[in-house]
Amino acid sequence: MREAKISVIITCYNYGRFLGGCIDSVLRQSYGNREIILIDDGSTDDTPVVASRYLGRADFRYVRQENAGQAHAKNAGIRLASGDLVAFLDADDLWTPEKLSLQAPLFTNPDTGVVYSRMQGIDEEGRTLPIEDANPYLRPQRGKVTEKLFFDNFVPFSSSMVRRRCFERDEFDASLAMGIDWDLWLRLSTRWNFDYIDSPLLYYRTGHADQMSRKQELRQLCTDRIRDRFLDRYPQLLPPRLVRQVFCHSHCCRGFHYRHLDRGRALAHYLTALRYRKFAVSAYRGLFKTLITQAMTHER
Repeated sequence: MREAKISVIITCYNYGRFLGGCIDSVLRQSYGNREIILIDDGSTDDTPVVASRYLGRADFRYVRQENAGQAHAKNAGIRLASGDLVAFLDADDLWTPEKLSLQAPLFTNPDTGVVYSRMQGIDEEGRTLPIEDANPYLRPQRGKVTEKLFFDNFVPFSSSMVRRRCFERDEFDASLAMGIDWDLWLRLSTRWNFDYIDSPLLYYRTGHADQMSRKQELRQLCTDRIRDRFLDRYPQLLPPRLVRQVFCHSHCCRGFHYRHLDRGRALAHYLTALRYRKFAVSAYRGLFKTLITQAMTHER
């Protein structure tokens, strides 16, 4: 069997300080048959200067566009891709050298559409961070993953590799401000199997000030929109009991987030959780802890 060609799509907006390391981590891959497509989404920093260092390479293509957002940039990269497989990498992240070589063979299963891996967190300076694996809904899954994926997005984006044929019917939704990858994975999961490598092949950079994942309230709004649209599009796919469980869990998580920021808001989320599952222990526990915290604050 011939070695499948992999198109590596890197999107960048003002991440010039990380971009060189990102590209170099692709060039160090042990997998040979690849191309790199860098989409510069209208950066105003030194991204063009960093990109210019690689312009002499036959396997590197640099495209600069007006700022249009992550979804547009990623879709532009997909349209330029010539590979059988498409691997995504954000410009502030890094890969281990064996990443592509380990993932590509899993696509010999014709039903597999998406392959990903675990990740290792790093800080802005590249120092490794402790691995957190406490959330059961973020543990990797394989096969038919729609029900598990509806709870939460357990696919680290920069670890993902996708069969090119998947994009014949689906692409990233540019109307979403956040969660564009999770939205895509949900749609793909209705037609394709998922698989993963059970080791960290991605160094995921976290903690820097301009990272989108820090925008908690916007993320919540997008989460609700993604779930509601998915249920509208596939009304019979998920069991009603599971849907209620998902929304209960989601509101409990939000209650926990707001417990020390806005107790009224936290209480409202826990009460909403109980409307979905009236015997949810986690919701009652959250209500109790929030009320106790509030009472202790008043006593002071």
